[in-house]
Amino acid sequence: MPLNSSSQVSATVSTTLPLSGKTVLITRSVGQSSQFAQMILATGANVIEMPALEICPPSSWEALDNAIINLSEFDWLILTSSNGINYFFERLIALEKDVRTLASLKIAVVGEKTAQSLKNHSLQPDFIPPNFIADSLVEHFPEQLAGKKVLFPRVESGGREDLVREFRNQGAEVVEVAAYQSCCPDDIPVAAELALQSGTIDVITFASSKTVKFFNQLAEKIFSDNSEDNQPSVVSNYLEEVCIASIGPQTSKACQKYFGRVDVEASEYTLEGLTQAIIDWAGNLR
Repeated sequence: MPLNSSSQVSATVSTTLPLSGKTVLITRSVGQSSQFAQMILATGANVIEMPALEICPPSSWEALDNAIINLSEFDWLILTSSNGINYFFERLIALEKDVRTLASLKIAVVGEKTAQSLKNHSLQPDFIPPNFIADSLVEHFPEQLAGKKVLFPRVESGGREDLVREFRNQGAEVVEVAAYQSCCPDDIPVAAELALQSGTIDVITFASSKTVKFFNQLAEKIFSDNSEDNQPSVVSNYLEEVCIASIGPQTSKACQKYFGRVDVEASEYTLEGLTQAIIDWAGNLR
């Protein structure tokens, strides 16, 4: 009897968690989903991971290496992602340099997670914009940009063109260099494929525009097998009953482009903010 009583209490506790009974598909990049998965699991949800993005080196290191060799020419170093930071410092070390090379530079980052990645290299950012989006970087920049030379290590393709354009409109000389590349994975985890085919997913989360684009590519492979005459299907048709959850405005734009809607957008553009937004969505269903 005590054993049965204990089991009942355990079951009661689990069902009172905010996302109990929900299945959440996480589409972060390979090797970067575990922290977010733990957050979602803590809410009582079932988590299925489907990495929709791989981070890899750029097609050439030449531009980044040349910029590192000439760091003394720059006034500011702009870092908008942990990936950019990690590859930048990888090349710094490969060129037999260290953080002392950055002594004459001011460093701006976007978001606390990016700031923490910089601190892992024993450096403090000189500027973090108040909002966790790149657009806020220009709006709140701490000094006049006219006449400043800015180094921007970034993704090789598909990055924030608006950010660079606005810096240049403010009079800055911006040198863009490829620090990494984002690619679509070749494979889909079996558990994710089965869950999408069976319609058992309640929420799909997106933490970047690229994961939206690459998820759509991967999902087309899955759903084309179910379409008549083996014609590619419209992925959005298969997601009609699924909540599309986005980390912020730029990601939401991609969701609108590929799926025609976004159901949840985080108020704070972080993984914690995205988790809370999904909890709020689930609460409104009750």
